[in-house]
Amino acid sequence: MQKRFLLTAVIFISMSLACSSAEEKLPLAQQAIQTPIVSVPKVYTFTATPIWADEFDTPGLPDSKIWSYDVGGSGWGNNELQYYTEADKDNVHIENGLLTIEAKKENFGGKNYTSARIVSKGKKDFLYGKVEVRAKVPVGRGNWPAIWTLASQSDYGGQYWPDNGEIDILEHVGFDPTVMHFSVHTKAFNHVIGTQKTSTTKVDDFDTAFHVYSIEWTPKTIQAYIDGKQYFYFENSGKGWEEWPFDKKQHILLNLAIGGNWGGQKGVDDSIFPNKFYIDYVRVYGLNP
Repeated sequence: MQKRFLLTAVIFISMSLACSSAEEKLPLAQQAIQTPIVSVPKVYTFTATPIWADEFDTPGLPDSKIWSYDVGGSGWGNNELQYYTEADKDNVHIENGLLTIEAKKENFGGKNYTSARIVSKGKKDFLYGKVEVRAKVPVGRGNWPAIWTLASQSDYGGQYWPDNGEIDILEHVGFDPTVMHFSVHTKAFNHVIGTQKTSTTKVDDFDTAFHVYSIEWTPKTIQAYIDGKQYFYFENSGKGWEEWPFDKKQHILLNLAIGGNWGGQKGVDDSIFPNKFYIDYVRVYGLNP
């Protein structure tokens, strides 16, 4: 019995020494398995209250502390048919808590139509955030209402557009009713070369009911929603400004265009005028640290 115990002890000690010797021969990193450090993606959130907003509660012209005007009848790069007027209540005004952008059939500035385009550039520029716009979109072949953003500076590339980016929160062309469009345009992705990033969805009562059109813009993604339902997702590839120039400030534009390369593809129905685009509010929430 004692011999068997001594033999077992000798075998155990020999095995322990062998294992210790083998472990010493292994590289240090292989001698102990450590739990790897997992990088958790950042979850982006937005401020509970807007960093700026316009509820359009004060009758008259839009608030000059927030909005300026793009003015003229140059065609705006799209061969549009309207002349955008400046601070003209016939084309833009606030009444009963609503901003109305109104396109009219009238001769002005060498054009057959007038309308308005208001912009927050230089007054309410912002970098990242959540934008909500509650609006009722006008019906009518030949109209082209839009809620969108453009860069507030020209830091990238050799030309302002598309190198510095455009975010279309909403576009609707009257000849294709109910179809809502969301797009981003950059040097690499834009409609001129047919590479723009676009999604569409249908809203059957777009012209009879108000809907909330929104985006969530972070350093990683741009996502679009209608009434809280996501229908667009665009991710920062990390490949440079040609694909993602959206790390600089942008500003909001609200307008109602007539005709143009896209809006006028099926002509303009002059019976739709006056044509009215109603906006209940614009709210911009900041990105939390």
